[in-house]
Amino acid sequence: MKKTTALHRLCVAPMMDWTDRHCRYFHRLLSQEVLLYTEMVTTGALLYGDVARHLDFHASEHPVALQLGGSEPSALARAAKLGAQWGYDEINLNCGCPSPRVQRGAFGACLMAEPLLVADSVRAMCDAISLPVTVKHRIGLDQGEEYSFVRDFVGTVAQAGCGVFIVHARNAVLLGLNPKENREIPPLKYDYAYRLKRDFPQLSIVVNGGVTAFDDILSHWQQLDGVMVGRHAYHQPYFLAQADNVIRDVRAACITREEVEEQFCAYMCEQLALGTSPNSMIRHMLGLYHGCAGARAWRRVLSDQRYLSAITQAKDMIALLKQARTHLGSPKERND
Repeated sequence: MKKTTALHRLCVAPMMDWTDRHCRYFHRLLSQEVLLYTEMVTTGALLYGDVARHLDFHASEHPVALQLGGSEPSALARAAKLGAQWGYDEINLNCGCPSPRVQRGAFGACLMAEPLLVADSVRAMCDAISLPVTVKHRIGLDQGEEYSFVRDFVGTVAQAGCGVFIVHARNAVLLGLNPKENREIPPLKYDYAYRLKRDFPQLSIVVNGGVTAFDDILSHWQQLDGVMVGRHAYHQPYFLAQADNVIRDVRAACITREEVEEQFCAYMCEQLALGTSPNSMIRHMLGLYHGCAGARAWRRVLSDQRYLSAITQAKDMIALLKQARTHLGSPKERND
């Protein structure tokens, strides 16, 4: 069993269409300690598609984990081996996504109804690679409320070699709720994660769902091995600038928003020369000045397609950021 407790102290959740390599590079500028996750990548995309497009990442992103979506043990093992070859630090199996598209592929949250299949998948991946294989899952399916459901799921999968379980502490409602509603409507039950840790003290249990403040994180750390933050870290990324101090329990100067902007600008200029779309990078930094005067105007400028379509080289990117920056600090702008 491959267990990596310290690595999971604080993580940024895998989020479809958001945590791509540009987002992860941006987040790594803010925190050197948090564990980053890719978007979910399906086994089919890796085994029959463009591997480099899905797996390429910047060396500075470490520690970084690859999240896989799939339900066929041999395919997951082959995909996990590709992830190991590309240099990821962990392979994570998605057993929590409730979207209809994922359900049609018979993976994601619906896998919680098949713990033996998940165990076989984990075992196949553990046999194929030496990296930690972890599982991200919900606490139940549809209207089932019994703690025994998630307890038995974790117990079965742990026997196959999984030592780290990331618990999104809500049920997944497969019929009747869309993915957004599944993140908000089913009630959070952190006590289920706490009970898992008491029942399986040898495992690393990481909680996910509804975490928006360091007070929440510190509270969860009293009973669990780690915390995973999702949309809050994306919409208010400067939150991550405090993460290293909290993880290390020190008080050191944090990187400033201006320093993050300058370093990410340099990265975007390099990527422009490689043909990367400006919008695919800029969109991840729209929340950088959240809470500061002028933040709304900052976002408006950086989201304006007229400006974005005019960016063809580094000087254009620098000019756009300079223009957006002129709005910051203006008392006429709302602080949001």
